[in-house]
Amino acid sequence: MFDKYVRFIKNISINAYGKAGVILTTSSFLVFLVFELARMTGILTNAYIGLITYLLFPLMFVIGLILIPIGWYKRLKSTGKTTRQLLQQQFDDNELKESFFGSKLSLKIGLLTLVNILFLLFASTQMLSFMDEPYFCGTACHSVMNPEWVTYQQSPHARVKCVECHVGEGTDALIASKLNGMWQMISITFNLYERPIPTPVHQLRPARETCEKCHWPDKFYGDRLRKIVRYQHDEKNTPVYSTLLLKIDSGKKGEKAGIHWHVAAENEVRYVSVNDKREEMIWVEVRQADQTYKRYFNNTLLEAEKIETSDPRILDCMDCHNRATHIYQDPEKAIDERIQAGFISAGLPFIKREGLRAISINYNDQNTGLIGIATHINNFYRRNSPLISTSQMPEIDRAIYELQQIYQRNIHPHMNISWGSYASFIGHDHNSGCFRCHNNHMISNDGEYITYDCTTCHSILAMEEMQPLKYLEPVEEKTRGAEMHRYLQEEFKKYYRK
Repeated sequence: MFDKYVRFIKNISINAYGKAGVILTTSSFLVFLVFELARMTGILTNAYIGLITYLLFPLMFVIGLILIPIGWYKRLKSTGKTTRQLLQQQFDDNELKESFFGSKLSLKIGLLTLVNILFLLFASTQMLSFMDEPYFCGTACHSVMNPEWVTYQQSPHARVKCVECHVGEGTDALIASKLNGMWQMISITFNLYERPIPTPVHQLRPARETCEKCHWPDKFYGDRLRKIVRYQHDEKNTPVYSTLLLKIDSGKKGEKAGIHWHVAAENEVRYVSVNDKREEMIWVEVRQADQTYKRYFNNTLLEAEKIETSDPRILDCMDCHNRATHIYQDPEKAIDERIQAGFISAGLPFIKREGLRAISINYNDQNTGLIGIATHINNFYRRNSPLISTSQMPEIDRAIYELQQIYQRNIHPHMNISWGSYASFIGHDHNSGCFRCHNNHMISNDGEYITYDCTTCHSILAMEEMQPLKYLEPVEEKTRGAEMHRYLQEEFKKYYRK
């Protein structure tokens, strides 16, 4: 059997073109099988090996198949013989003898053609499956996508495949994503991509098709109590508490019950933003009970800023949860979370202040940053607290490690990603997020403002206080915060009497 195959291969290798085609086809097929077996057994896992396996080898295989008939065509042109004559020259009469199912040669060619088609189909499906894996997305274009890969792995959606949000379902979505991917490959090859990668990503599938597979609006109901701990910059890293009762209900038709009212099926909010960046609104409109829309205009914009560069966008999950997966942290909050979790010892004097200083320095690259963080913390305690520098060395080393982890996750100098490069619209820190619409300059033609009352979305039970439920305690009369304390306490009671 093997001898017959070798003889057949020699016979179709009619000249240099044919020989090159046979070598390319056979070698790429065999090496593909070896690499695929190695990938299936876990011996090879590198994304670049996957690219070679599923792109390069099948391409070589196809080129080889094309070269074989080119070789025959060249021989026909150079000899002036007919195809029949050339076949008789290369194969014996037994191979060319016709039967009910055709000649043995035609059957061999048909069988090998079927094998070739099956191989290419298998390689194509494996390639598509491989390119759908998060590991490929995050590591194939390492220098560009590494920041997104790092943040993805530490996100709440680390078990959701990239393609489920970035591609979606259906043939149209697949084709569009591959065409976009081709442009990305060109951008990487010729260094055309922007640093950092600009947002928002307009090619994302609609949230109704992606987010709402798991997080549909009807699922959000009731309230959620959230305690936020912040540590001051003093020697004791004193904790202060902000406690919010978040009103997350999506509400019923016509009722603005809570935060997720904005995405309830019965309601619709549309807007146009300056330069389509979704950061500063030109106007916002809300569908009314009679199906008309009430529009609120931003009265602080200059005329040039009011130019609408895009179609109105219907507000969905991504307009607030814009960093649902690739989460770049606020430096101060990141340190607070690690102190609260016990990863950084609150017993280290001034660790909140010095840790923040260490990770906020503008280092040239990540390695320099990691060294600089360790140097800053060690030098601080050696200079100011020599006793602590020796007695609490394990705690200091652990704090340095955690600060370096924060830095590595969030700062990527090669992509020009620093603190604040990617703003999060959850909440309203730094006058962003909710305050894009809920402010005192979004006004309708009849003079109505979009509400910006703090208690619309949450009851406040403490705001940077020493006790986490400060505003539920009796009001201390004749103190500076007594009036606010009373108002927030009454609001909470009134809300719960509903």
